[in-house]
Amino acid sequence: MTEPAPQDPHLTVVDHPLVQHKLSHMRDQTTSSGQFRRLLREISQLLAYEITRGLPMTTETIETPLMEMDAPVLDGKKLALISILRAGNGLLDGVLELVPSARVGFVGLYRDEETLQPVQYYFKVPEALEDRMVIALDPMLATGNSSVAAIDLLKEAGAQNIRFLCLLAAPEGVARMQEAHPDVPIVTAALDVGLTEQGYIFPGLGDAGDRMFGTK
Repeated sequence: MTEPAPQDPHLTVVDHPLVQHKLSHMRDQTTSSGQFRRLLREISQLLAYEITRGLPMTTETIETPLMEMDAPVLDGKKLALISILRAGNGLLDGVLELVPSARVGFVGLYRDEETLQPVQYYFKVPEALEDRMVIALDPMLATGNSSVAAIDLLKEAGAQNIRFLCLLAAPEGVARMQEAHPDVPIVTAALDVGLTEQGYIFPGLGDAGDRMFGTK
């Protein structure tokens, strides 16, 4: 079952058994970088199923082997997937396998380890964001500062229908996002306990980028 977290209709925690099983393996510190990347790609497809609910539909006439029919197909401009670098690429790969026609953009942000504030270094997104569903991708919603900054940039670029997909969320990050962008639904695999003094989600799974790319 997938259901909104209590008292927060904008937060959906996907508690499907396959999602939770794969997430447990990702949390395990003995899981290798290769296994971590594979699990992240697989879990991102399961999360993508949930976050793409409500895509606009229309019909087109097709010929089946037996007859002509009006068949349901996606309507409107292709959706835009926006990876918040660098760890967002781990989610991007899986979602793109599910929606290969999607347009792709990138927001480059890193967190200043002293202030915990985001610093922008790259921004490249598809055209006509105002006409697309935009899905921002970042495995960790921790303090929420980087996520809020990324959504700020996407709105400045014209995006109006934005959703946020993450692997783990902390209550502090969810509250920060809801304060800054209450119109942006969040889909995640788990709402964890909280943040450490260094701004990491606990129990969490460590730094998603480092674990993905084997850089620590």
